[in-house]
Amino acid sequence: MKQTSIVLTTLLAVVSFSLAYAKEPADTGREERDRVRNSGEVMREIVNIPDDIPQDLLDKARCVIVMPSVLKAAFIVGGSYGRGTMVCRTGKDFKGPWGAPAMYALEGGSVGFQIGGEATDFVFLVINNRGVESLLHSKVKLGADASVAAGPKGRTAAADTDAYLRSEILTYSRARGVFAGVSLEGSTLRPDDDGNKELYGAPTSAGQIINEGKTEAPRSAHLLDSTLQKASPELRP
Repeated sequence: MKQTSIVLTTLLAVVSFSLAYAKEPADTGREERDRVRNSGEVMREIVNIPDDIPQDLLDKARCVIVMPSVLKAAFIVGGSYGRGTMVCRTGKDFKGPWGAPAMYALEGGSVGFQIGGEATDFVFLVINNRGVESLLHSKVKLGADASVAAGPKGRTAAADTDAYLRSEILTYSRARGVFAGVSLEGSTLRPDDDGNKELYGAPTSAGQIINEGKTEAPRSAHLLDSTLQKASPELRP
C-alpha cells in the first residue's frame, strides 16, 4: 500500500509538472521576437544608405511595415507566406512617437515573380489614415482594396507627384544590397493574429495594438522604434 501511494504521488507530480510547462512553452513568441528584431535591423540599414526613402515621404507615413528576408520559395509551396511587423505613430491622428508593433502577413500575388530566388526585404509606407484603417481589420489586396505604388528613393527625390500623393501605400524592396521601389499589386497584406498572440502572450488584435495605444512595446521592438523615431520624430502631413 505504501509503495502504491509513493507511485501515485510521483505520477501526480510528473503530470502537474508537464501541464505547467505545456501551458507556457519556453519558446513562446520566440520567432515573432526574432522577426521584430530583424525588422529593426532592416530599417536601420535602409535609413543609413545614401539613396533611401525620401524624407518628406517618411515624415508623411502614419505606419511602416517591414517584411524581412522574404523568399520566393515561400510563395510557391502551398499557401505559405512572408511575415513581418507594422509599427505606427501613436496618439490622435498618429502624431505621437512610434508605438508597439503588430504582426502582419504578406501573401501571394506577384511577389514571387518580383523577387526571384533571392531573400528580399520589403518596406511599406502607409501614407494616410484610410490606408491604416483598411489594414487593421481585414485582408487587403494591394491595388484593389488599397491604392499602392512603387516608392521613389533618394532623400532629395521629388515625392510630390500625383502618383505618390494619391497612393495609400508605397512599397520598396531590397535584394543583394539594392534598394528600390517595387510594384506589389495583386499581393495581399493581413493582420497575423496568431503572431500577435505569440508575441504578446494573449489574444491581441492589430486594431487594439495600433488604435488603443495601451499595448507596451516588447524589448525586441526597441531598435525598430528608436530607428524610426530618430529618422522621423514627428508626422508632417
